[in-house]
Amino acid sequence: MQTLALGLFNGISYGMLLFLMAAGLTLVLSMLGMLNFAHPAFYMLGAYFSYTFAQLLGLGYWCGLFAAPLCCALIGGLVERYLLRRVIQFGILGPLLLTFGLGIVIVESVTLLWGKHSVPYAVPASLDFTLFSLYGIDYSAYRAFTLVVTIAVLGVLYGLLKGTRIGTTVRASLSHPEMVNALGHNLPRLRTNVFALGSALAGLAGALSGNIIGTEPGMAAQLGGILMIVVVVGGLGSLAGAFVSALLIGILQTLTVSTPLSWSDFLMPVQHVFSGIATNEALTQPVSRFAPLVPFAIVIVVLAIRPRGLMGRRN
Repeated sequence: MQTLALGLFNGISYGMLLFLMAAGLTLVLSMLGMLNFAHPAFYMLGAYFSYTFAQLLGLGYWCGLFAAPLCCALIGGLVERYLLRRVIQFGILGPLLLTFGLGIVIVESVTLLWGKHSVPYAVPASLDFTLFSLYGIDYSAYRAFTLVVTIAVLGVLYGLLKGTRIGTTVRASLSHPEMVNALGHNLPRLRTNVFALGSALAGLAGALSGNIIGTEPGMAAQLGGILMIVVVVGGLGSLAGAFVSALLIGILQTLTVSTPLSWSDFLMPVQHVFSGIATNEALTQPVSRFAPLVPFAIVIVVLAIRPRGLMGRRN
C-alpha cells in the first residue's frame, strides 16, 4: 500500500509535468505540421533561466518562475519568425533538421555558459516542507505546488483554445489554414505565437522540475525521448491523447521505480512450475532497474495494437 500511494502521488505529479511539455509540442505539431526536436532544449533552458534569475541574480524563485517561460517564449518566437518560416515552405525535412541542429546548439551553449556539471537550483524555502504524510510516506509541499500550477496552466490553456475567439482561430487553422487566411487573419503571426506558446510551456516545465530532478546539460536528452513517446502514444496532434499518455507513462514508470520486488517474486505462486526460471539471475534483479524501459515497452504495445496512438485520428 505504501508503494502504491507513493507511486500514484509522484506518478501523477511527474505525468502532469510530462503533459505540460507534451502540450506545447503537440500544439506546434498540429499548427506547423512538424515535430520540434528542439523542444526538450527549451525545457532545459527554462530550468537554467529560472536558476539564473532566482539564485545567480538574487531576484527570488518567483521572479525566476515567471521570467523563465517568458524568455523561452521570446527565443521560440524569434526562431519561428526568422528561421523556421524561411525553410518550412520547402518541405518537412528542412524544419526537422533545423530544430535538431538548434537543440544541439542550445545544449552546447548551456554547457559553455553554465558549465558541464549540475547547478544548485534549490527548492524555495517557503515550499520546502512536508505537506502531509500517508502510510508513513511524506509528500512535499513543492511537489503539490507543481501539480497545482500545472493543472491551473493547462486549465487556462484548455479555456483559451475552447472558449475564446483566439482559440477558435487556432483550432480552425489546424484543419483549414487557407480559409483562416482568406478571412483576414494573419496566419504567419498566429504560427509564431503558437510556437512561442509551446516554447513557454516547455520552459515552465523546466522551471518547475529543475530543482526536483536536477538542472544539468543532460536533462534535455534525459526526457527528450520520453517526451516524443508521450506524443506518439497519445496520437500525433491530440492534446487529450497526450494527457492520457503522459499520466499513463508517468504513473507506470514511477510505480516501477518504487517497487521493491524482483521478477522472481511475481513467480512465487507458481514457483513449482517455473523453478528453473525463477532462480535465473536476470529475474532476481529488482523490478526498479527496468524502469527506464517502461516508456519504450508502452509505445511498442500501443503501436502494435493501435498504430495511430490512443486518440489519434486517421489522416
